[in-house]
Amino acid sequence: MTERSPMLPPERTRTLILASALLRGAVAAGLGLGSLAVLVTVLWISSPYPDSGPGGALRTAAGIWLLAHGAELLRPDTLSGVPAPVGVVPLLLVAGPVWLAHRAARDAAEPDEAGRRPSQAGVFCAVTAGYLLVVAGAAAYARGGSLRVVPETLAFPVALVVAGAAAAGVWTAAGRPFGPLPSWAPLVLQEAMARSLFRDRAEAVCRAAATGAAALLGGGALVVAVALGRNAAAAQESFLVLSGDWSGRTAVLLLAVALVPNAALWGAAYGLGPGFALGTGATATPLGLSGTPAVPDFPLLAAVPEPGAATPLNWAACAVPVVAALAVAWCVLRRAAPADGPRARAWSPRETALTTGLAALGCGALMALLTSAAGGPLGTGALGAFGPVGWLAGPAALAWTAIVGVPAALLVRLWRLREPGWAWRRDVPEETGKTPEEAGERKGKRKRAKKAAPVEPKRAAASAAPVTPEPVTAPDGDAMDDDDDAGFEPYDFLPTDPWHEHEKDLHGKDWHGKDEREARWASLKQGSGGLMADFPAHIPAALRSDEPSAAPADNDGRSAQGTQGAQGTPGATP
Repeated sequence: MTERSPMLPPERTRTLILASALLRGAVAAGLGLGSLAVLVTVLWISSPYPDSGPGGALRTAAGIWLLAHGAELLRPDTLSGVPAPVGVVPLLLVAGPVWLAHRAARDAAEPDEAGRRPSQAGVFCAVTAGYLLVVAGAAAYARGGSLRVVPETLAFPVALVVAGAAAAGVWTAAGRPFGPLPSWAPLVLQEAMARSLFRDRAEAVCRAAATGAAALLGGGALVVAVALGRNAAAAQESFLVLSGDWSGRTAVLLLAVALVPNAALWGAAYGLGPGFALGTGATATPLGLSGTPAVPDFPLLAAVPEPGAATPLNWAACAVPVVAALAVAWCVLRRAAPADGPRARAWSPRETALTTGLAALGCGALMALLTSAAGGPLGTGALGAFGPVGWLAGPAALAWTAIVGVPAALLVRLWRLREPGWAWRRDVPEETGKTPEEAGERKGKRKRAKKAAPVEPKRAAASAAPVTPEPVTAPDGDAMDDDDDAGFEPYDFLPTDPWHEHEKDLHGKDWHGKDEREARWASLKQGSGGLMADFPAHIPAALRSDEPSAAPADNDGRSAQGTQGAQGTPGATP
């Protein structure tokens, strides 16, 4: 006996799907908030001198969770009595909430067991709404704590971050397609996205831009690591001074780890040229540190360069954008002129330059966005500006990548498509099992053989004595692979006249004589490689009657035997 579930109308099914998506968004926000609250609570319990009760610890956790979404916080308890803003977002904390919102939207947009896919717009709105409901509740709960949220920042950038993560999740569930665009998009853009060539170029641009940004981020991390290694003693002293108990030092260590991506972006901005601000009156660039810096006591800030003129070691940081530009050019060339691809499929110089330029533009936009999030105010007065400036780092990344990357891409493309060395591009040889060197030798022999034009057939109509080809000796098998082709002569075409019309060759020798027959037999035996039997070249007795006799020639110059052979009786030939 089977049990059947009742069939639901489509309206109710759609409502259940949207309610499930709304719940998924709320659960994702709750997981992020709960995990951070557990960590803060553990640190509060382990602290020997807590400043507040458990309610204060939970409100602090809610404020830190909102800070991870980009919200700006205020510290009301200051010595001056003026609330101090906290705008530097630990970028490593952003990864957790963004991943949870992305996963919730992706799972909600997946098709059900029957293969029916829910509405993408409905899922996006439901997941975003559920997540933002928890955000609003956390902001209201943290209002009475030591870290209060600025209400204006809940709309931007908190809501924008959540919506972007949810949109990325829906896009991932759909298979990450590059189109089609919505119906409200411009028609020209819709037609362009419909072309596969445009999608390929767009994918190459996005990949190259992401590669350039990743190279800048990695180079900045290397710059910070080298600077910290040189000032390791100062970093250790700062770490020990900030707290004397192990719970406090654990909190400082976790905060330093969360700020590692920020430090990498500071190093990237330093190598790009604009540098970063150390307060309202100081800026650190590869040319030196100018002004009076207002640097708090923190281990990562031990990597800040010393005041004064720069040294050649500081100038070496400018190699970071050069490497990033070369990485962008390499990523574009993988599609524009691949080293193992056919030459006919290579992009034109204009397409290569345009794609590299657009990738440079995307890299600049990414760096402007990331560097803007890596800095912010840490207080009032001198600490009102701290970190890199996005509207300066972004154009600098664009300039470096375009100026270095576009010429590099064009030069490498020209090198790969050059005429003389096309064979080095690891093209697949035509002969199976042949190495590229052997294939190149075979191609060279074929080219030399093509230079010798075939000889036109010789007609015997204008001559009383037709010309017959001389016996050709078949070469050895090893002679075909010999590189010395000085004695190469092309074979002549056989005459079209019957063979029995040519009794003698140019030298007056009988073509069917015993000596000539034995010479031809020996030549064929030598060229066969041992496949022919070893017996004397003679005509069997049964066929000796067919040998040409000394019959008198008729009026046409043919013998009686020749006439008989012309009527259909074949002569004896080896």
